This record gives sequence, structure tokens and C-alpha cells, in this order.
Amino acid sequence: QFLCLFSGVCGAEFSVLRSPQSVVFRDGSWPIPGERIPDVAALTMGFSVEEDLPWPGLGVGDLFHRPQATVLVTVKGVDKLPVKGFSYPIENAVPFSLDSVANAIHTLFSEETPVVLQLAPSEERVYMVGKANAVFEDLSVTLRQLRNRLFQDSSILSSLPLSSLSRNNEVDLLFLSELQVLHDIVSLLSRHKHLAKDHSPDLYFLELSGLEEVGKRYGEDSQQFKDASQILVDSLQKFADEMFNLYGGNAVVEVVAVKEFNSPLSRKTRSILQASESQKENPYNLAYPYNYNYSVIFNIVLWMMIGLALAVIVISYNLWNMDPGYDSIIYRMTNQKIRMD
Repeated sequence: QFLCLFSGVCGAEFSVLRSPQSVVFRDGSWPIPGERIPDVAALTMGFSVEEDLPWPGLGVGDLFHRPQATVLVTVKGVDKLPVKGFSYPIENAVPFSLDSVANAIHTLFSEETPVVLQLAPSEERVYMVGKANAVFEDLSVTLRQLRNRLFQDSSILSSLPLSSLSRNNEVDLLFLSELQVLHDIVSLLSRHKHLAKDHSPDLYFLELSGLEEVGKRYGEDSQQFKDASQILVDSLQKFADEMFNLYGGNAVVEVVAVKEFNSPLSRKTRSILQASESQKENPYNLAYPYNYNYSVIFNIVLWMMIGLALAVIVISYNLWNMDPGYDSIIYRMTNQKIRMD
């Protein structure tokens, strides 16, 4: 059991490449649960989560200045990448999605133009919803489109040092096509800078598995895998800097490096014995701990009741001591000695 826990912690890594001053990440080696990574993205954007996140790596930050974009890139096939920034080990690296964050953006900013782009090039899986995503309709998403895009004049093949990688190998082209997607996203966003300057937050979630395929094809000790890893690190760092600058320094760019996703360790199930088990765990009939919304609701109700009580007292006092002779015309009209002018 200890070995499984150790491999679950050290088999993946969560890194923060760029972040604004309003989002505070602390330097340390605190492990983060893999299933709570979407909650980290939600909290950094100012959204609420169902359960409190007791993770020391994320500070409170500035609540009134939230980032305009969150960019999360998942890299499969490697347990860590030598990128610049804060890095934290992932405990229990399970597959995750940012659908909850995307739904929150669409619910709160449905009338504006948020960018919500979730893309997995190798699996031909794309999710683009919203008015602003019409800009990314020209983005290559299928394997055929990605291959054709690589052999165009403006592709990255002319600028990348391929080293031991080949243009004639399908595995190498798959890896390079994912880097082409990163370049094209920056290129499209730079031509439509108004999307990065509006008031609605944007979300980019990319899953890259080209490096994993290179490792399976050549081996992780091969020169091709080493060259691909270095090219990927340089491309991710450049992508993070460009996205950070396009949003005026108000974007969070994160990378999840995972060797292989683990299946969930346990599955929460309900049974008829659950009631009896809970009674054994709580023999003293203690109250359950309140959630983090309790203090907020308590203060709202408390001060509202105090305000209403004071208002009733003040109004009642004024009505009791009211002088009819110096009030409205209703009382003056009841006087028998009305002055006729």
C-alpha cells in the first residue's frame, strides 16, 4: 500500500508556468490530489467549489482582481518536465476534465464572448462553445488537417530544430502537429486581441499525448525521446510567455505532466449498512461540521435581522411621538377651524 501511494504521488507533477500577482502560489512540495485540479482552476478564476480545498500551495490572493484566462496543458508520457515556475507532486493522478469550469463560465457570461477551448489533437476531440469560438473554427483539429498544416509554408517545421526527429514518421508528425496547435492558438488570438481584452474570462484546456507515442515508438532512453522532451519544454515555455503577454499579464498558465493516469483507488458507493456504520463512527451523536458557506449565511441573516429590528423600533418610536398638528395635510383638514383663503 505504501508503494502504491508513493507511485501515486511521484508519478505526475502539476506546474505553474505563469501567473498574475492576484493569484498566489506558494513555493513548496505539497502534493495535490489529482481529482482536485479542476477545483484549483476554478478557485484561481474566482469561482466557488463544492468542497473546501485544504491545499497550502494556493493562497487567497486578490479577490477583486481575477485572471482573464486560465490555460491548462496536460502532457502524457512523462512524470515531470523541467519547466520554470512552481511545481507540485500529484497524488492519485486520475483523469480529470474542466467541464465544471466551462459550465460556470457559460452560465455567468452567456451574453458576452468568453473563449472556451478544450482540445485533444491525437484523439480528435474538440469542445468549442460560445460566440468567441468562431475565431477558432480555422484551427486544425483532425489528424488529416494537422498533417496538412505541418507542410504549409507558415508551419513550425521551418523554425524548430528537429534534431533526431523525422518528417517522414507518423509518430514524429503527431508530436509536431500538437506543437503546431499551440502555435496556431497564439497566432489566432494575436489577430483577435479584443477577445483577450473583454471582461469575460477565457479557458484553454489542451491534452497532448504525442510525447507518449514517441516514447512507445523509440523508447524513453532514445535520443528521439530526449530531443522531443526538450522541444516540448521550449515550446510550452514560449507558449506560456506568449499567452501571458497577450492577456496583459493577467493569465494563469499551468502544465500537468503525467506518466500514466491511475484508476480511482476507491469508488464511493451507498449501501443499506451505511446508516449503521455512521452510527458506529459517531457514537456520541456529535453534530456534523458545517460547510464553508455557514459563516457567510450566518452573517447575512444576523445583520439583516438586526437591521430590521432597529428599523421597527425607530419607526414605532416616531409614530408614537408624532404631533398631528405639524404633520401632513390629512391631519390639518380634520381641524374644524380651517382658514379659508
